Amino acid sequence: MRFLLLICVDESVQLSTEERAAIGPATEAWVTEMDGRGVRLLGNQLRPVAEARSVRVRDGDLLVADGPFAETKEHIAGLDLLECASLEEAVEVASRHPVARFGTVEVRAFWEDDEG
Repeated sequence: MRFLLLICVDESVQLSTEERAAIGPATEAWVTEMDGRGVRLLGNQLRPVAEARSVRVRDGDLLVADGPFAETKEHIAGLDLLECASLEEAVEVASRHPVARFGTVEVRAFWEDDEG
């Protein structure tokens, strides 16, 4: 089963100097472990929400707005695509992501072809 991890962080979160220094190596270690397990297919960090655009077409008119569509405190900071045997395994993988300690890691399954 394929799962999408949405790595969400409140941009107002202030990490200590030590936490900021540790998050990069901790994330690299998580990536290495999950790649080694063969469950992580791809992933990447996203640019800040200030650089995002929301695109809509209504009645043939293109509407482009600065920032994300959702007005929330947390924003998607990155994503990972997983191939796991079950939702339980995907949750276990998500729980080990370093951002889960101060943000939220949302786990979303993809529709399977036979579910359509």
